Amino acid sequence: MPTYEALPRFTTDLNRLTPEQRRRFRQTVAAFVEDLRTGGRFRAGLRVKRVQRAPGIYELTWSMGTGPAGRATWSYGPERKRGAHIIWRRIGAHDILTSP
Repeated sequence: MPTYEALPRFTTDLNRLTPEQRRRFRQTVAAFVEDLRTGGRFRAGLRVKRVQRAPGIYELTWSMGTGPAGRATWSYGPERKRGAHIIWRRIGAHDILTSP
């Protein structure tokens, strides 16, 4: 079972999203967690990739409806239980990648 934690900056970013943007993120995370549970190979639709010039940090991209695509950055932390431990770092639009 994957575990997670959210950095304070992630929580601040999340609170800035609209309720609809948060809902879309929760839907995306459900698919993300399912993929973690079944072996960590992420489906193409999640658009998971490494963040350039930020070793160990990944981004997850999804549609937020109108406007720019939503992005969340994350890294793997030490396992707390059996399964991956995800550290959520930032969430928002493309501009979060300047300080992932």
